[in-house]
Parts: sequence; structure tokens; C-alpha cells
Amino acid sequence: MIKKHVLLVGLALCVGACSPKATPKGPSGKAYEYFSYKPGQPVKISVHRGGGDLPGYPENCIESFAHMAKNLGTATRPVIIECDIDLTKDSVMVMMHDATLDRTTTGTGKLIEKNYAELSQYRLEDNLGNATPYKIPTLEEVLRWGRKKATFTLDVKRNVSFASVVDMIHKTGADDYVAVITYNAQDAAKLNKLDPNLMISVTIRNRAEYDRLHELGVPDNRMVAFVGVKEPDAELYKFLHDKGIACILGTLGNLDKQAAARGNQVYKTFADNGADIMSTDRPFDIAGALYK
Repeated sequence: MIKKHVLLVGLALCVGACSPKATPKGPSGKAYEYFSYKPGQPVKISVHRGGGDLPGYPENCIESFAHMAKNLGTATRPVIIECDIDLTKDSVMVMMHDATLDRTTTGTGKLIEKNYAELSQYRLEDNLGNATPYKIPTLEEVLRWGRKKATFTLDVKRNVSFASVVDMIHKTGADDYVAVITYNAQDAAKLNKLDPNLMISVTIRNRAEYDRLHELGVPDNRMVAFVGVKEPDAELYKFLHDKGIACILGTLGNLDKQAAARGNQVYKTFADNGADIMSTDRPFDIAGALYK
């Protein structure tokens, strides 16, 4: 009887300890395949705030995202939508860049002082101030819409916790088409601990910024490197590419203005110099220059 009892206990312990554990997605996940560096890959376009500079298409708006996806994306190269997440008074994550409603909606006041139900009375405005029929979307709506249509880099505003964003990514099954933006190594490390399989957009404008990320345990195969809003040295591109890290060049701002003044062939130069992804306010101009 004692031997039989010991055997049963041993079997029970083995069921808990010996059962195969869930295998993490690791660097073979779809998001990794899309956001990592590979020699010879085509340059990808990241639409800053998901649009907004076209009349009738507001920023951070599903209808604008859909317009970009239809006209700029392909099955093998879906467009990247860079978009912003903020929080309502009752803790609903919605897509909004500004802390206030004034610039981008028909409403006024601080977003954090409004309950989500109150937002239904407002409509989004384009960057010319024209009201549209479109409503402020939630993060959940955006992520569910985006499956098989687009990829996202999510800019998390200070009112929003990374944990809440990660939970929503898991809830919607968006892990395969999302990277989360961070602005310092500490936040990148925190995000990596929350989910070591997520791709993370990290700022790397020099070797010291990479070293800090490495010291805090952020692995190369989880990084997408934002290299700044001016072209970095060729050595930085090579260093990151040798590690399989794709590089995002922020052409929004001065580099977009440079291209508008000198001609869109400037974007081809940025690509030849090492940019793998361009974050821009002029997505159709880049597409015309690179994809023909």
C-alpha cells in the first residue's frame, strides 16, 4: 500500500512538472518576421498617426487606416500604421494623440476628464479642421480591424499603462502584427518583462543607447530601432543590421520637407543609405518614389 501511494504521488508530481510547457513564439513569430532586418528586403512605409494630411481622413481613425491599407499595402508588405493610445476618465483606451479634444475632434476639453460614452457625441476632424462622420475609435476596435489588413506601431501615452496595452494585444490576438513604441531603455525592459515575445520599437541613435538596452536585457530579436529624425552614420546602420535589427528613419518633419523641396527621389537615397522603414507624413510620395 505504501509503495502504491508513493507511485501515485510520483505520477501526480510528474504530471505537473513533466508536462510540456507552452512554447514561446520567439523569433519565429510573424511580427518578428515583419519587423526584423533581412538583406534586400523592400523598404516599408510607416504612416505617422495613421494619416491626417489628406482632406477627409483624420489622424488616428480606422477609416484613414483603411484608406492607407488599401492604397499603400500589399499582401506581403502591409502598411505600418503608427498610432497613439490615450485614456478616458473611465479607463477606456482610445486612439488620440493630443491630451485635449480641441484640435482633432468637434469636442473640447481634456480627454482624461471625459467618460467613453461622452465621446460618442463628437466627430473627428481632419488636419484642415473639417468635421468628418468618423468617431474616435478604441484600441480594441483598431486591433480587431487590423488583422490581415495592416501592422501597427503603438505609441503609448503617459496616462496608459504598458500592462493594459499588452493585455489588449493578447485579448485581440494582435501579437503577430504589432510592435509597441518605447522612448527609453527602462520602459523597453519593462515591456519585455511583461511579454518577452512582443516586438518593441526602441530609440537607438548611437551605440550607447543600444548598450543600455542590452544591459537591461532587451534582446536583439525583439528590437526595431528608431534611429532618429535625421540620418544616422552608416556605421550605426551596419551595426544594427549585422544584429538583424531593422531601422526606422523618422522622415516626418525636416526630412519630409527636404524631399518636398528637392524631389521625392531623396527617399530613394534614404533607403540606399540603410533605412528599412520610413515613418512619414508623406506616405504616398514615398510610395511613388520607391515602388513606382
